Amino acid sequence: MNKELIISVKSGEIQIALVEDKQLVEFSKEKSNTGFSVGDIYLGKVKKIMPGLNASFVNIGHEKDAFIHYLNLGPNFATLHKAINSTKSKGNEFIQLQNKQTLKRDGKISQVISSGQNILVQIAKEAISTKGPRLTADISIAGRHVVLLPLVDKISISQKIKANDERKRLKKIAENALPPNYGLIIRTAALGKENHDLEQEIKSLVKKWEHVYEKARTEDPPVLLANEINRTTAILRDLLSVSFSNIYVDDDITYEEIKEYIRTIEPGREKIVKLYKGNTSIFDNFDITKQIKSSFGKTISFKRGAYMIIEHTEALHVIDINSGKRAKVADNQEETAVEVNLNAVSEIARQLRLRDMGGIIVIDFIDMHQAGNKQLIYEKMRDAMSTDRAKHTILPLTKFGLMQITRQRVRPETHIETSEVCPTCNGSGKITPSILLTEKIENAIGYYSKEKNAKFLEVHLHSFVAAFICCGFFSLRMKWMLKYKCFIKIVPEMSLVFMKIKIFDKSKTELE
Repeated sequence: MNKELIISVKSGEIQIALVEDKQLVEFSKEKSNTGFSVGDIYLGKVKKIMPGLNASFVNIGHEKDAFIHYLNLGPNFATLHKAINSTKSKGNEFIQLQNKQTLKRDGKISQVISSGQNILVQIAKEAISTKGPRLTADISIAGRHVVLLPLVDKISISQKIKANDERKRLKKIAENALPPNYGLIIRTAALGKENHDLEQEIKSLVKKWEHVYEKARTEDPPVLLANEINRTTAILRDLLSVSFSNIYVDDDITYEEIKEYIRTIEPGREKIVKLYKGNTSIFDNFDITKQIKSSFGKTISFKRGAYMIIEHTEALHVIDINSGKRAKVADNQEETAVEVNLNAVSEIARQLRLRDMGGIIVIDFIDMHQAGNKQLIYEKMRDAMSTDRAKHTILPLTKFGLMQITRQRVRPETHIETSEVCPTCNGSGKITPSILLTEKIENAIGYYSKEKNAKFLEVHLHSFVAAFICCGFFSLRMKWMLKYKCFIKIVPEMSLVFMKIKIFDKSKTELE
């Protein structure tokens, strides 16, 4: 399978598209300096105990207090809290704890923590809608090949590593490299890796934890102790083991960062990172914009006229499968239902990844009467979801043709507005003459070239408008460059509405 990562860097935002065999399967937008990501470690302060929920609210600096349940404190919470306080008072290094205190699963949170107490926590789920972040005190630090578990005397190995000799080798490496009071999860990506590389990664994660530990004893809450790597490098860390054939990025700085990151984790593979310098936007060039527009609406069409309707609520998503025009021409209703449902399965699996839909998903398949056909749909759905990295559970179809899927939800669902503001009235119901559009563009160019003394302008326009501006040898673009003595680069961008204009200077700062 050909995997490619397309990265578009804009002012204050990075857009990441994962493409498999030219089809968009994952898409995410990450704003710069959002401040809160899954995996970030904080020293927080307990604000309020909720005995009825057996949970508490914690201030970590978010506009809404974060939430932690007793079961998310982890078995070693009391030991870790005691160690931090002991270190604070004595000023010594990470102490070698001999007597560990394990929390009972049926305990009460009010017996363990109290209001005003400092607490070391990690974000398990980002803030969603009106809810603050969800926390865990069971700290883990993820690397490319292993996950470090402070105060856990256990080494676990991915079940996908089957060979006994390899499992023994990996466990021996971990035992030799780990200091006392540390545990480890060995990821599938560690399969076949050199001893030295794994040892170095374990040591670097231990150093990262020691840095967190040191800050926890000297800083005052709420404070960020360690932040997860950004979304782009997180995707690379988790997916590079299955190989990208190419990674395209349209920003020089991000290009160098990704190249250096890959050079660190996979020396020799940095050549797959390519800097895109085309005249059209990177997403338009790789047909990402069109796929986004066609994949995030309420109605999604798939094979032979069939379509699905996707509705969202706070914690529930409903997908309704419809046969469309097929129902009018088919003779055998059961065969038609099976064919449409099978075609829908792969698109549903893609939509769940693409939109990062989590919580409960209910799918209303077209009614089938034979039990064997229902089992076939269930098995196909399991196969289609096997590549989904999010934890999920799939239940067989009910007698009413409904399938329930629960899928891990750690960040808000990706939502893209696919409808566009009316290109002529801009949503007001009144229009300005479209014949004046070129005059509007020229006025903007004239202002920045004369008043601001700009010698280079990059103008982003809808593709149709850009084609008109650049049409012919002595085009409008050429006339404006001669008139205003300014180099003008016209960039067609299908994602823009028809009358929209964006102007950037040479340093990619947006002017208009």
